[in-house]
Amino acid sequence: MKLSNLLKDIAKTVVDVDVKGLSLDSRNMANANVFFALHGAKRHGIEYAELAIANGANAIVYDPAGIERLPEFATDIVVLAVAGLNQHLGVIAARFYNYPADKLAVIGITGTNGKTTCSQLIAQALPDCALIGTLGWGDSEHLVPTVNTTPDALAIQKILHGFVLQHKQAVAMEVSSHGLQQGRVNGVHFKGAVFTNITRDHLDYHQSMDEYLRAKLGLFTKPDLEFVVINLDDPKSDVVLAHVPDQVKCWTHSRSGRVWAGAENIIADHINYSQAGISFHITWRTETVKAFTPLVGSFNLENVLAVIGVLLAMDVPFSAAVARAAKFKAIAGRMEKFGGVNKPSVFVDYAHTPDALEKVLQVVKNQGQLWLVFGCGGNRDQGKRAEMGRIAAALADQVILTDDNPRHESPADIVKDILAGCQSAKTRVIHNRESAIRTAILAAAKTDSVVVAGKGHEQYQEINGEKLPFSDQDIVKQTLAAWESAA
Repeated sequence: MKLSNLLKDIAKTVVDVDVKGLSLDSRNMANANVFFALHGAKRHGIEYAELAIANGANAIVYDPAGIERLPEFATDIVVLAVAGLNQHLGVIAARFYNYPADKLAVIGITGTNGKTTCSQLIAQALPDCALIGTLGWGDSEHLVPTVNTTPDALAIQKILHGFVLQHKQAVAMEVSSHGLQQGRVNGVHFKGAVFTNITRDHLDYHQSMDEYLRAKLGLFTKPDLEFVVINLDDPKSDVVLAHVPDQVKCWTHSRSGRVWAGAENIIADHINYSQAGISFHITWRTETVKAFTPLVGSFNLENVLAVIGVLLAMDVPFSAAVARAAKFKAIAGRMEKFGGVNKPSVFVDYAHTPDALEKVLQVVKNQGQLWLVFGCGGNRDQGKRAEMGRIAAALADQVILTDDNPRHESPADIVKDILAGCQSAKTRVIHNRESAIRTAILAAAKTDSVVVAGKGHEQYQEINGEKLPFSDQDIVKQTLAAWESAA
């Protein structure tokens, strides 16, 4: 492809070059010759243009914002300015890869909690369905790790192109508020969009809940959208539905009997929760059937209903959609259970927001004591820390505060913020996360439950810019074995 065609209606090219590949990383220009320099939050990509040229770039496309003086380049280097480049990048990449999303049924999932579970369950339920999200991209059993929940615009289009070559039919994609606001999914044609819920998160970036929600709403006005699936039990569902264009078909689900006029409404009632799963009745149109899923917790019922909505919207028969829910498998780091049966039940969960933590603790509470091990991430929304502390103090019998990706912030300062809402005799602080997990499990009785929250699937602890290997699951399994030996 010629650069002039790649940038058609975006920028005029005086000197043209053949485009063999696109890159945002000046260190990795293998098979790429066009370097895109974005205006980043901390540094501008133009600072790395010389390195990109040394590594094979012969064209630099840059965002002029934030540049006081453009570096001098050799005369044989094509240099083009594109205002608001990050918003154009997805369309540019889609052109280069011949619009791969048009050949796939792409389902976008957004919301504060539930994105990963919904995307994983959709991939389990639909044939030849790939994934892009927090746990990585690819097949559900063979995921390539990603840095962000929603990868950058170039990476997304390259991944989608790969899925086309693999003859995938559908893609379940987690769509983060950052990804929407930064234009990472521009150029992706979504067939369907799912709204899970909206609760406090990422306010260090979005500054307010209104701005956070506004970013999420961008998914529901994407061109060519055919259907949406909305959680009617979320207080902001009305706002989301109000932004859906008239020609887009609406599917809703509710555990409280709510319906939306003009939508296809899915209702769950006669609900029974247990640590073995959820049994319920599900009604769509005039048909009611008994249903079961081995997933646990009210929030997972919301996820399951959303996925059933997606299946129905994609013409899967009602009975078949409900039957698939009975075969769903738990997701790594999402209410992942260890132990039980004559030893403590331990749940590892990614809950790192007030709402998610509250829902997990409400689910796990049983006849024994409830132990909670958690912390809060450094250099992130500080306002949620005391709120999470209050939830912990209200719902857990024993609380151990520990480190959870302190990054460049003082662990002591993070814990101090949590303690502002968690001043209680039942609370102790053990900064070493491994020691904190071991202490809780070894002190627990066989009828007790232990929740290890915050990191879920993550296999690292980020401290001062370094990601050190660490797995909550590994520590839990080792400690349960020690508990059993000592019993």
